[in-house]
Order: sequence, then C-alpha cells, then structure tokens
Amino acid sequence: MSERLGIHFMDYQRSERVGDLLLEVIADLLRREIHDPRLQWLNLTGVKMSKDLRQAKVFFSLLGGAGTKDETQAALKSAGGFIRARAGKNLKLRFVPAIEFIYDDSEEEARRIDALLDKGKE
Repeated sequence: MSERLGIHFMDYQRSERVGDLLLEVIADLLRREIHDPRLQWLNLTGVKMSKDLRQAKVFFSLLGGAGTKDETQAALKSAGGFIRARAGKNLKLRFVPAIEFIYDDSEEEARRIDALLDKGKE
C-alpha cells in the first residue's frame, strides 16, 4: 500500500514541478514575445496541472483593477496556440498540455470579505 501511495505522491510532485515550469515559460513569453496591449496588466497567479500532465489551468488576475477580464481572456485565448507551441519546445514533454486561462478572483473576494468584516465592526 505504501508503495502505491509513494507512486501517487511522486506523480503529484511531478505535476506540480511541471506546472511551476509552465508558469515560468508563459510569464517569460508574455514578457518578451507577446506584445498585446490587452495583456499589459496581467498577473499570473498560479497553475494547476492534471496528474497526466495533459491539461493545465493557468490562473491570472489584473493588477490594480486595470483592463477588463473579458478583454484579457480574449487576448490570452488568441495567443494560446503560440503559447502552447512555445511551451512545448521549452518544456520538452512527450505531450504538450492543453492550456486554459482562468480569471482568479480571490483578491476581489478577499476585499469583499474584508469590507463585510469592517462593516460588521461598526
């Protein structure tokens, strides 16, 4: 049983390592090669890889509330094929993961909760 758990744990570590590398590659591409003005306020917040490394959910937010979520998501979708192709070359994986960009609203949610807590103190 422990061997089985060890293998599962190793898979989890690998998917997390690949996710971290993928995030670095995407951030580098956005900084150096993709010059879409809709992406200038983009902040990558994390990535979640499937265990088989075939799916990647890349989470993003917008700095300072600038830009709109929909415009940014459209720009990321437009650049998605380029990002995936370049990531495949840089990561040297057998399969290049399908990349899905998802807006991370955790910062907005935290502000909303803080406001409710402050309101409750009054």
